Amino acid sequence: MTNTLHRFGNSESFRDDFIVFAIACRGKNEQDALPRLRKFLEMAIPFGPINLGDARNGGALRPSKDLNPTAHWNRDIQPDFQAVVNGLSHITTVAAVFDDRVKAEEFVKKVKAADLGLSINVSTSVDGADQCCHAAGIARHSVGYSLGFEGKTEKLPNSQVLTLMTMCGHGMIASSLAKKMIDWVKEGRRTPDQAVTYLARFCSCGVFNPSRAKRVLENARSSTK
Repeated sequence: MTNTLHRFGNSESFRDDFIVFAIACRGKNEQDALPRLRKFLEMAIPFGPINLGDARNGGALRPSKDLNPTAHWNRDIQPDFQAVVNGLSHITTVAAVFDDRVKAEEFVKKVKAADLGLSINVSTSVDGADQCCHAAGIARHSVGYSLGFEGKTEKLPNSQVLTLMTMCGHGMIASSLAKKMIDWVKEGRRTPDQAVTYLARFCSCGVFNPSRAKRVLENARSSTK
């Protein structure tokens, strides 16, 4: 079970969305787990992730208490991976997010070879996860499915908004904010890159996928032309 299980979209929509988690099990392997979790993050950087996540402190794009909201549009939009590694202070869930299957596969192979003694979870489409496991020479241990939404689904936001807001597993991206970013991109008031980095800063666990979000925003913009 993972907080990314309920990412909205069909299998094809996860072609650029691969999240590799590492977590220690309380009472089993958490002793001296902090340096092993930090090593997991450090190992991911050479493979070109688009985000790194620390469930306590956030991802590679973070908000700041020292800036007002308007400053976000002109801030550096480059992710700071080393800040995530250096900021890891407690045993928690860490993650590396990739927008390319081959990079994710190569990283999973590296993690397997390192034998860190941590539980590893790959979150993407079932087929994508199978391919990552096959590349690493291991059999998939188990699989988790999301059953989707039930009830008065007509009251849900549209699919573009759902895709953006469910990319934060802790629900920190409000549907109204996602809709505003889509509208502003359509109106030419913000670029997809600006909107994506603004949304990413609200994700408290760092598993937001900027590449997937940019694709959603660009598709929304092109559909209005």
